[in-house]
Amino acid sequence: MSKILYLHGFASCGEGNKSTLLKAYFGADSVIAPDLPPSPIDALNIIEEILRSSKIDILIGSSLGGYYATVLAEKYCMKAVLLNPSTQPWETLAAYTGWQKRFCDEEVFEFKSVYLEQLKMLRTAPSKGEYLLLLQSEDEVLDYTKAQSLYNKQKIIVEYGGNHRFENLDEYLSMIEKFIQKKAK
Repeated sequence: MSKILYLHGFASCGEGNKSTLLKAYFGADSVIAPDLPPSPIDALNIIEEILRSSKIDILIGSSLGGYYATVLAEKYCMKAVLLNPSTQPWETLAAYTGWQKRFCDEEVFEFKSVYLEQLKMLRTAPSKGEYLLLLQSEDEVLDYTKAQSLYNKQKIIVEYGGNHRFENLDEYLSMIEKFIQKKAK
């Protein structure tokens, strides 16, 4: 049984639609989905602590979680599934500095401008990890072609239509399962 670490996007929570779907498909004991703090450094510390304490086989990240998944897949030569991943969060999240509410529970948090610098400092190009990218062309938040270009040597599926939330993830679960089971390069 594979162990999955799911990383949610900006202003979201670990317990959401995607993690619930992953747990229903792969088993509740197979998916770890932490709530990540707004600070990128703190978020990565939490993720790395989970990687040290649990045998994680694959990372699955959505949006900002896809960015974090890339940082860690590169550091630890891991597999990662990226759902509409953010490729330049220091740019796309600049408009969100200040007080925000999480989508999942309305909890208020502060997204500080220093976090944009932390995100920029973390950037890395995909070369050591192995990736499956699931992109939707009608993502209203991120330009899917940026991810398509950055990860051009990886397996990429572009679904025409859709949205940033990737609401039909259930249609890709067997593909994700095959990617998890595939032997490393």
